[in-house]
Amino acid sequence: MGAPAYCDVAVPVPLPDTFTYRIPPALAGQVAVGGRVLVPFRQRKLVGVVTALAAEPRVGGPLKDVLEALDAEPLLPAPLQELARWVADYYAAPLGEVYRAMLPLHSEFARRERARLRAGGAERLATLEARERNEAEQADCELLRRLQDGKPRNVARLVRGLASGRHRLGCLRRQGLVEVVRDVRPKQLQVKPSAPLLFEGDWSSAALPVLTVEQERAVVEIEGLVVAGQFATVLLQGVTGSGKTEVYSRAIQSCLERGRAALLLVPEIALTPAVAELFASRFGDRVAVLHSGLGPRERSVEWWRLRRGEARVAVGTRSAVFAPLENLGVVIVDEEQDASYKQAETPRYHGRDAAVVRAKLEGAVAVLGSATPALETSFHARSGRYQRLELATRVGERPLAEVRVVDMRAEFEETKRPALFSRALADGIERALADGGQVLVLLNRRGYANFLLCRKCGATVQCANCSISLTFHRGRNRLLCHYCGLARNLPQACEKCASPHIYFVGEGAEKVEEALRSAFPGARLARLDRDTAAARRRAEQILRQFVRGQLNLLVGTQMIAKGHDFQGVTLVGVVSADVMLGLPDFRAAERTFQLLTQVAGRAGRGALPGRVVVQTYYPDHYAIRFAAAQDYDGFYEQELRFRRLLHYPPLTALANLVVRDRNLSAALRASRLLQEFFQRQRPEASGLRVLGPAPAPIARLKRDYRFQFLLKSPDRRALQEALRAALAHARAKEFPAGMLLVDVDPLSLL
Repeated sequence: MGAPAYCDVAVPVPLPDTFTYRIPPALAGQVAVGGRVLVPFRQRKLVGVVTALAAEPRVGGPLKDVLEALDAEPLLPAPLQELARWVADYYAAPLGEVYRAMLPLHSEFARRERARLRAGGAERLATLEARERNEAEQADCELLRRLQDGKPRNVARLVRGLASGRHRLGCLRRQGLVEVVRDVRPKQLQVKPSAPLLFEGDWSSAALPVLTVEQERAVVEIEGLVVAGQFATVLLQGVTGSGKTEVYSRAIQSCLERGRAALLLVPEIALTPAVAELFASRFGDRVAVLHSGLGPRERSVEWWRLRRGEARVAVGTRSAVFAPLENLGVVIVDEEQDASYKQAETPRYHGRDAAVVRAKLEGAVAVLGSATPALETSFHARSGRYQRLELATRVGERPLAEVRVVDMRAEFEETKRPALFSRALADGIERALADGGQVLVLLNRRGYANFLLCRKCGATVQCANCSISLTFHRGRNRLLCHYCGLARNLPQACEKCASPHIYFVGEGAEKVEEALRSAFPGARLARLDRDTAAARRRAEQILRQFVRGQLNLLVGTQMIAKGHDFQGVTLVGVVSADVMLGLPDFRAAERTFQLLTQVAGRAGRGALPGRVVVQTYYPDHYAIRFAAAQDYDGFYEQELRFRRLLHYPPLTALANLVVRDRNLSAALRASRLLQEFFQRQRPEASGLRVLGPAPAPIARLKRDYRFQFLLKSPDRRALQEALRAALAHARAKEFPAGMLLVDVDPLSLL
């Protein structure tokens, strides 16, 4: 029997299907399922992944040929191919875009753009040369002369020296006189090993810490599951400072001793110095790091080290769940509740859930670690779907930090003045610094002020692309949109009524930093948020300085609350604990509880006890009360009652279907078509509830008008079937690609 003559290929385009290509005789036997191929797609050449081989095509009509086989053998192990199919199916994402997320190897291909003369080009050149020419025609003439030998020319070199060269080339292409071909081609990587992005230090000779009784019990339990070689999911729920990281390390060591690989996911590698340092020191070159701080070439080098088996431990952020490890023994998700594990763009997968599925496909153990597990994770553990291991005490039996809640309403009544810092927080900072301690101050809002307001007419400065107010950033002296990135100068007067009486409303981390510098001029202070961390390795530098005591006051957003082991912190201050409670999102209370509990856990981890001051206008809100008491079980029970009453996860499967378009009429029309479709389907018969269409809370985003449908069902299969049917209907009605956004298990409904 001969080699297969046809293959199905998943290409990175927003289309649900794979595409069939003919394998030319010259490539017979060179195309493998799970390998990459170069294929023509419309006017481009794309790198796709082969999903199937066949002796006969599954579609009729003429087929295009595969241009090049890029891998002699499958690039992805079979379990990863199966994981790709699961992600595509579960999250209603195009398979080609899933593979693009799995294979971050763009640096291995050079992008080429070449132009060549078409049949009518020579005639056009002769016509132009025979008469006087204007400026545009002169540029056309020069371009056609450079192409007249008929050979393809590199576009960048072709237009060099011509002021309007690219524009005129586009005109010639549209006239059918010139053909422009864009493609990619393999290139040889010559990459020096990258400088380590982990915290440096020689810890290999350090003695391993003695485990607590609870840690020992957890390690023994996880090791037993690894030895059994059967899939299991374990929730490792431990209070902040209970030593979950050490349990991870021992589990990984156990895997390596048995010849198995390990995968550790963290929310952000640059913000987990203790984890990075520990694993680099203990496992050395066997560790490969995959995260967004690496350049494309560095990422390719690390990826290939894992693929070739040179590294057996992968540490990374969300996309590292696709690391090409074979014979996995354990998959660990640290801070599993963190929202950064959910991808915001297609494919909108959740790294934690993909990690559990990967462990199942590999016969590995999935370990989900958190002090404040997601409600869904706790629900699965309490219903018996997951095993639960608990670390209820801190290492060294250190007490949890004492939390004081300050009612800012009462504070104003007593002081008769608005204040950014309560007396309790200001006094606490002064005492902590005087005693040689370190202080964290949290405000989970970027920028200097929330928005600019006109005192005369009440107008605010809105983003031109989004239905959202612009935030003032004093460091750049600009108004910024945190959704689309629009930046503009400060107006001198109200743009609506021309009044000069405009002022800043609200406060962000920049304003808190300014106030702290003014109140505590002797403090060694830095700010850590998305703005200061934008420069490569800047976040790592700030954290290193804080760990070493070169800084004693750190202010920032939620980035300062994630997984840090700051031994010197004796006080944590939360400026506006209720900043997220007003969001129109059913997870607002859960996020508030988690953030407050996590940041409180940064205090008192060293020799000195810790204190926490929480400022709020809603001291009686259950999320604030339970966080102050560091009572996870109490919060879980209360929140679950609300979720049950309102039919939200974890008791109900949820999907958000968003119709978006630059044209409001088109978005409305598509929304009505979908509404009529759902009404005809009579979803209530299967228990499915469809809410909407309604304008999204952010009704316009990145110039798109947005309307959303919320799908709820106690039966996940019914939900998935409804989504597939809706997408098929949208294709039948010829909705433009990208008009329909599907978010399964959404973490935000904004």
